This record gives sequence, structure tokens and C-alpha cells, in this order.
Amino acid sequence: MFKLNYAEMDKKFKVYIYLDGDPNTFYQTPRKLTGKYASEGYFFQNIRESQFHTDDPDQADLFFIPISCHKMRGKGTSYENMTVIVQNYVENLISKYPYWNRTLGADHFFVTCHDVGVRATEGVSLLVKNSIRVVCSPSYDVGFIPHKDVALPQVLQPFALPAGGNDIENRTTLGFWAGHRNSKIRVILAQVWQNDTELDISNNRINRATGHLVYQKRFYRTKFCICPGGSQVNSARIADSIHYGCIPVILSNYYDLPFNDILDWRKFSVILKENDVYQLKKILKDISHAEFVDLHNNLVKVQKHFQWNSPPIKYDAFHMVMYDLWLRRHVIKY
Repeated sequence: MFKLNYAEMDKKFKVYIYLDGDPNTFYQTPRKLTGKYASEGYFFQNIRESQFHTDDPDQADLFFIPISCHKMRGKGTSYENMTVIVQNYVENLISKYPYWNRTLGADHFFVTCHDVGVRATEGVSLLVKNSIRVVCSPSYDVGFIPHKDVALPQVLQPFALPAGGNDIENRTTLGFWAGHRNSKIRVILAQVWQNDTELDISNNRINRATGHLVYQKRFYRTKFCICPGGSQVNSARIADSIHYGCIPVILSNYYDLPFNDILDWRKFSVILKENDVYQLKKILKDISHAEFVDLHNNLVKVQKHFQWNSPPIKYDAFHMVMYDLWLRRHVIKY
């Protein structure tokens, strides 16, 4: 069914991009294609490179609002001013064009892979209520609506090392995590497990002085990589784990996982609630070798879906996001 729907999307789906806004400020073009928020940049670039882009709004299934909160962040714009800028831009589109008013914005979407982008747009009720929000921090407890909004994978590209996989014999460490303790669950994870002999849990980020790419290389020798939420529910560590062939252990509440209505995450990851952190080692050790092999083999199969490319490639992250948008094209005509 997915392949049939994907083929139809590939042939028919069209998106109109509003032309308003100076590319030298906050609009139209990405800030950059690297770093934690590269997914936003890649989408801005990929949509223009793809066959989905149409210059004819009458042919469009959806309308893209090309405003970049990442570029605002880069220019030091405050949260309050971001909200004003977003609101003024959207209100200008509403008054200038007839397309928003046909559905009250239900066939419009914007993309932001920055927590400040979510905060900036939360102040614009029209966007939150009606339009499709494609965001990297899709948390149920801050207004994310799964049947309307889309979870954007946060992918830290370019990857420092090649993809892992089909290397089970090299994975001798049970579990691994290292990072900033910038959330309650990360603090608990470090406190409970940092001295464990089977779980490789660091109390902070790995110092680069310890060696070249030490952090990335640990993914290669680990079976399960722990992915607790940070300042938001999401973590770029999930995509890192998938790329390096390490089974991601999702340790976050209220997280609508990327492509959740396409992929069965339980076939290539371990999904836990934050309260499960105290039983973490037992849960992982109770997974049989055969179950681990199945998870690992399935993980290798989905790696292509969590990779951005320029120009985009069939079934990559861009096309998966477009497929999620395609599923939401049948909007309510208010």
C-alpha cells in the first residue's frame, strides 16, 4: 500500500511556495545545511529541487510558507520579535492572496527544526490551530496534533563516519549514552547508570581531547544507544543511532516519532517511558539475541529514510516528509 501511494504522490503531488519575503533576511532560503537544525535547511533546498514544486497555485495541493525561524535565530532575533515577524508575514499572505481564506490555512504548512521555531509560532494561533506544522519537536503536551502536524526528523549532517550495519559481532557493549544533562531524564539516567559496568553512560559530553571521533566510534560497538529527550522531546541522537547501526532506545514521553504513520518503530527500536529508566539494564538484557538481530536488520533497512540528500533521492528523508504531507492533503474545507 505504501509503495502504491508513494508512486501516486511522486506523480501527482504539487506544492506552491509563496514568493514573498527577502531571501537575505528570514525567508525563502535555508540558513545552512549543517548542524543540529540541518533538516530545516535541507527541506527548504530540496523542495525547490524537486518535481513537487509548482509555480501555479491553482495546481497546488498544499502551500508552503517559506519563513525560517532558524535564520531569525542566527541573526539574534528575540522570541517576542520572532512571533511578531511570523504573524506579520502570515497576515500579509492572508490579505494579499485568496488561498489561505479558502480553507483558513488548513492546506498551508511551514517547516521548523528548531525549538525556538515552535515557540515563535505558538504565538500565532492561526498557524497552530489550522495549518500543518512540520517540526522537529513534536510533543503532545505542547500542542502537536498528530493527525494534522508532521514530525520532522532531526538529522545531524554530514555524518562524521560511514553508515554502520551488518556488523553485529562487533557490538559488544550493551548500551551507550553521552551528552549534556539538560533535562530531568538525562540527569536521572546519568545518576542511576554512570558507574555501571555493562552500560556505557557518561556524565557529560565526551571531550574531543580523548581522541578523534571517539563519540561516533562508540556507536559502532554498541547494541543499544540510549536516546533521552533534551530541552525538547526529540534528539538528533536518534538519527545518529540509526545511521551508525545502533538500536535507538527512545526514552521520552509525549514524542510523536518521525514517520510514525509509515514506519513501525517497534521493529527497529526500543520505545520506553521515562519511568523505565530505573529498569533500563534489565529491559535491554531481556531482549534475546534473535530479537536483537531482527531489530538490527530492520534498522539497516530504514537508514535511507533518515538521510538528507541534495538533490533529493527516492525514499530519503525529504521524500518521507513529503509523503507525510501527501497523507494530509485532504484538508477540511472550512
